[in-house]
Parts: sequence; C-alpha cells; structure tokens
Amino acid sequence: MDQNPAPLELDDTFVQDPYAVYAKLGAEGPAHRVMMPPGVPVCGGLPVWLVIGYDAVRSALADPRLSTDLHRMDGLFAQNEPDGDRRAGFSPAIASHMLNSDPPDHTRMRKLVNKAFTSRAVEALRPEIDRITAGLIDSLADEDTVDLLDAFAFPLPIRVICQLLGVPVEEQENFKSWSEALVSGDSPEAAATATTEVVAYLGELIERKRRVPTDDVLSAVVSAHDVDNRLTGVELVSTAYLLFVAGFETTLNALGNGTLHLMRNLDQWEALRADRSLLPGAVEEFLRLESPLKHASFRCATEPLTIGDAEIPAGDFVLLSIASANRDPRRFANPHVLDVRRPADGGHLAFGHGIHHCLGAPLARVEVRAAFGALLDAFPAMRLAADPGEPRWRNSTIIRGLHSLPVRLNRR
Repeated sequence: MDQNPAPLELDDTFVQDPYAVYAKLGAEGPAHRVMMPPGVPVCGGLPVWLVIGYDAVRSALADPRLSTDLHRMDGLFAQNEPDGDRRAGFSPAIASHMLNSDPPDHTRMRKLVNKAFTSRAVEALRPEIDRITAGLIDSLADEDTVDLLDAFAFPLPIRVICQLLGVPVEEQENFKSWSEALVSGDSPEAAATATTEVVAYLGELIERKRRVPTDDVLSAVVSAHDVDNRLTGVELVSTAYLLFVAGFETTLNALGNGTLHLMRNLDQWEALRADRSLLPGAVEEFLRLESPLKHASFRCATEPLTIGDAEIPAGDFVLLSIASANRDPRRFANPHVLDVRRPADGGHLAFGHGIHHCLGAPLARVEVRAAFGALLDAFPAMRLAADPGEPRWRNSTIIRGLHSLPVRLNRR
C-alpha cells in the first residue's frame, strides 16, 4: 500500500452522504489519509487519518496511544489555524473537560458526574421524562405541519438535561443557539461569540449554585469542587458545558435521524405501531443506522502505530468513523437497511467504546424510547412533509444531524 497517497479531499458531498466514501475506501483497508473540508474552523483543510470499519474503529477507540488531551490537540490545531478566534469551538475555556483528557485527569473528572447517569439514576427520572414528553405532545395538538426538530426533538432533551442540572426553564432556550454555533462550524465569528456567552453564563450559574445549592447534578459538582478542589475553575465550567451539550445533542439527533428513516420506511413505522415491544430494539437500530455522532472526537497519535497497512506517525491526527463501523457489512447484515426487528446484540458503537464511552447513554435511551412511544400514540399517521431525499445534514465534523425535519402530524 502507498504510504504517502494524496489525501482524499472531503467536501459537502461527503457531509451529505459519507457512506459512499466509506464504501469506496473500505476495500483498501481501515486507515486512509483524507483532507477535512475547506472553510471549516479549526480543522478545515487539515490532513487526518480516517479510520473506518467496525473492528478497527472499536480497537482504536480503546487505544491509549490515541490521545484526546486538550493541550496536545490545541497545540496541533494551532499549527493549522493560528487564529485563536477561529478555534473558539475548541477553546480551553469550554473544552477542558473529560472528553478532551486522558487518564488520570479523565478518571478524576468522570468520577464526579458518573453517579448521576447510572441506569438506576436515569430510571428515577423516567416519570419526569414522561411528563415533559406528554407536555410537548400536547403543545402540538393544534398543529398540522411542524419542524419536528424545533417543536419536539430539541426541547425534550434540553428540558430534561436542564432540569437534571438545575437550569431555570426561562434560561434554557439559549443553549440551542450556542450549541448550533459551536458544533456546526459554519461561522468562526458566531462560535467565538457563543464561547464568550457560554462561559459568562455558566460562570454566573455556578456562582448561584455555590450561594444557594439545589438538588441537582451541577450543585453536586460545584460542591465537590469547593470541598477538595477536584476540578479547577476552568474544568468546572467546561464540565458544565459538556453535560449540557452532550445531554441533548445525542438525543436530538437520535430522534431526528430515527424519524427520518421511519418516514422513509413506513413499513417499519407500521411495525412499531402494531407491536410496541419492538421499540427498545428499534432505538438501538436507529442509533446504529444513523449514529448521532458520525465520528468520535479528534485524537492524535502519541507514538507511531499501525492500523491495517497504514503506518501512522506520532503527532498525526486520527478521526474514528463511528458511522462506518455501524454500517460495516462484515459486522451487520444488510447494514444500510432499517430493520426494527434486527437483534440488538450486534454491539453498535453509537455511544463509543472504552474510557470515553458516552456517560449519558442510559439517559438518551430512555428519552428516545419515551419520545417515539409518544409520537406513535399521538400521531399514528405522521408523514414526512418533504421529498424523502430533501432534508440536509448539518456541516459538522463530529455530529450527524439534520438542519430540519418537516412532518405532517396526521392523527389518523
């Protein structure tokens, strides 16, 4: 294999249909040099190693030689993009959290919030999740055609995570615009503004929790910080930011992506209408087929390593394709087909693997199941209010999510 091939340039065609690229590369091995789409802040035009295929991605996700350490990564990003304002979405002010850290720092930070997201803790939230879901469904009673993302898929997880973290209802809407600016990469200026606003807001919220603690996760994290300084001040703000964004982006996109595929495959929608016992397995299928994160967070090699026939030098960036792993035909039969009856023991990687496995996975699963159950009950004849091929995907290196999802809320 040529060790110095010209990197494959990724563009909007890849953003809209990455699976065609994965299929093209799949026969040539699991690791490939690619060039990130131009114009994307921080990583635009950046050469990286793209790792595809189930076995290679799963192994790499747990490989300690692939670091997510913020300071190492930001130094390398700075070589590509020296303008700090254009790296705002990766600013240490909001990115000094466990997802961008290696052990022992990762272990220290994760322990502080781990208990809040266990299956038992999430089950205790189920009545509140059901209440929020029912309220959103009721708010759609007089609507005919809506953008399901704006009307339902966004407010559900943001209200749940904000309640879990103790954010007043009237302050929750800002997180949508902040997340869009920071995750989409469409505008460096918007990302810089959002970073400033997020840091200011979270700093003020943390001070409120310090003065008047309440029964929520953020108050507990603030208390732990104040007792024995288990987090630095920057880590405290960054951890709060991670919990907010990770708490709704995964669920938002799982709901949107799953609905799109059900609307494109109405026989599967009807199967769920007829048999709700299929719903837990169907949620796993939505997560596998159109993973809310198409790539894991950036990593860099701390020492030379070999993936397939590719020799990856120390210091090179590596991007792990969760989306390709979850549609690997060597792991999943008919991988591009939605099958709500597919056995759920295939071990998809939608929530990652290894020490960075998504802490909020139990919460996301409960929310998505509740949401689809409510939609099936309230709008059994719901249909896509657009051409099946029309919805476009957000321009993000990491996120796999739609810009919008217009649907007709037919009740019969």
